[in-house]
Amino acid sequence: MLFLLVGILAQAVDGALGMAYGVISSSVLLALGVPPATASASVHAAEVFTTAASATSHVAHKNIDWRLFLPLMIAGVIGGILGAYVLAGVDGDMIKPFVVLYLALIGIWILWRAGHDVKPRRLPRWVTAPFGLVGGFLDAIGGGGWGPTVTSSMIGSGQEPRKAIGTVNTAEFFLTVAVSATFVWALVTGHWEEAGALENHAYAVGGLVAGGLIAAPFAGLIVKKVPRKVLSYAVGLLLIGLAIFQGVNLFLK
Repeated sequence: MLFLLVGILAQAVDGALGMAYGVISSSVLLALGVPPATASASVHAAEVFTTAASATSHVAHKNIDWRLFLPLMIAGVIGGILGAYVLAGVDGDMIKPFVVLYLALIGIWILWRAGHDVKPRRLPRWVTAPFGLVGGFLDAIGGGGWGPTVTSSMIGSGQEPRKAIGTVNTAEFFLTVAVSATFVWALVTGHWEEAGALENHAYAVGGLVAGGLIAAPFAGLIVKKVPRKVLSYAVGLLLIGLAIFQGVNLFLK
């Protein structure tokens, strides 16, 4: 029931604001003593199902900029596979201070844009590829996460919040499938020797999946109905909150 509630909360926030499912879910798993690599794999396994439901909702409510979707998805998959493959050899804590600073600055920038009512602009198609590459890599190694880095970067660059959230959430489905498949391949081939017994945490994955599937169908509707300025303020405040949360965790280690 605990993981079910975590899944509902995490997916409700992620579906509406395009970020934080991984951060919330991973934090709870780590707090309960699940090894970092296993926590990452558990969350990505759950996200295969929750992102599929969320993506379907965003497609149904026409929250996607298809012009930006393909380069974002392809680059995200490449970055995610690279990140998943080298997970055991990369210390995410070395990267996190830079990610925390980035999230805080982008959050402040988005709040400034919302406060000055800066209108969205049409982003060039190529700009989503580097966002996707970096976001996918950080998502897999646990350095920042797909949503916080990519959604924030797109909104900060001027993309309409509704389209940014819908596009990033939909691309995330393909990223999670690729990352989960890479985790399985690395485990089977012996590359990922420190994974631990993932099957011991099947109940956690099941709870996250069930909770996420309850909340995910409402994602597209929420994003469609909430005004642009309100979404911008919510995203900016959430980014600053995530930066503070991750910064405190780093300080306490």
